[in-house]
Amino acid sequence: MKRTFLVTLAALLLATSAVAGSNKDVVDTAVAAGNFTTLAKALTAAGLVDTLKGAGPFTVFAPTDEAFAKLPAGTVDELLKPENKEKLVAILTYHVVPGKVLAQDVVKMNDAKTVNGKNVKIMAHGGKVMVDNATVTKADIQASNGVIHVIDTVLLPQ
Repeated sequence: MKRTFLVTLAALLLATSAVAGSNKDVVDTAVAAGNFTTLAKALTAAGLVDTLKGAGPFTVFAPTDEAFAKLPAGTVDELLKPENKEKLVAILTYHVVPGKVLAQDVVKMNDAKTVNGKNVKIMAHGGKVMVDNATVTKADIQASNGVIHVIDTVLLPQ
């Protein structure tokens, strides 16, 4: 089973090599990828852009625009309102783990403490890596101040 995971991981790493942006920070790397426009808007509304452009290192579980589209209608618009900034910050910081956690480290982990202070559950099984209820679709996108793992679902702290 571990071998299957490692083979899948190697395929994911090869697939992400074209979008890796090791000379850009995690924010600029995500923006350059083109499928994180909602995440970029949310980070701006939450006032977290400067933080994530900082020294880090950070591990960001980055939901795609399609992941945000899975939320109930109107949820994103509601979260982007200034009066909901605290809730938005709580959600976004739940997607960030301090330090640089590469996919090879995941096989040794059951959970990880987020910047939000709560733990995300991590499970590697059958060649898939799950973070809470999200699947990692691309792993180890390198940035100058950390690493991005692309996920297919927005993580919601409980």
